[in-house]
Amino acid sequence: MVSEDYGIDLEAEIVVITDDVPMAVTPAQAAGHIQLVGLVNDVSLRNLIPGELAKGFGFLQSKPRSALSPVFVTPDELGEAWQGNKVHLPLVTHINGQWFGAPEAGVDMQFDFSQLVAHAAKTRPLSAGAIVGSGTIANEDTSLGASCFAEQRTVEALRDGKPSTPFMSFGDVVRIEMFDRAGNSIFGAIEQRIEPAQAP
Repeated sequence: MVSEDYGIDLEAEIVVITDDVPMAVTPAQAAGHIQLVGLVNDVSLRNLIPGELAKGFGFLQSKPRSALSPVFVTPDELGEAWQGNKVHLPLVTHINGQWFGAPEAGVDMQFDFSQLVAHAAKTRPLSAGAIVGSGTIANEDTSLGASCFAEQRTVEALRDGKPSTPFMSFGDVVRIEMFDRAGNSIFGAIEQRIEPAQAP
């Protein structure tokens, strides 16, 4: 990152990869086009977002590169954890080796992946390899922790009147991983250290 002042935040999410999806598929049809499941750290620069949204053109500079898990699996490989086109397992995040959150990915997910894929394909076909994300994993039960600092800071603001946890700093390490019920890592881990960018 160029600057810590950007408000560096992680967003621990699940993503699916599709094959060729025709335009205007139904959610039931879209489910058959989901080929692979994996994880993503959909990095956000929170302090750049308000200015970008105010211009009416959405996210650009506030959404830098994302990081994908080293392993993707087919939905059937998830076994009983893949139900209703959702992954029903906790998504575990550590910051600097400390537990940050393990919300249940299949709980409180507003739209399942078949609905998300169908929505993305409403007015255009999707090419094979299209990546569709879940959005940050979060539960109404905040005791399960968070998958981004923005959520934690919102909880603090509601509870204490203002957020107390800062965004990420240079040297911080984020680790995102998901385990099956036997404790095996499914997708491998996304592990990143926040470092200052080299001048061009």
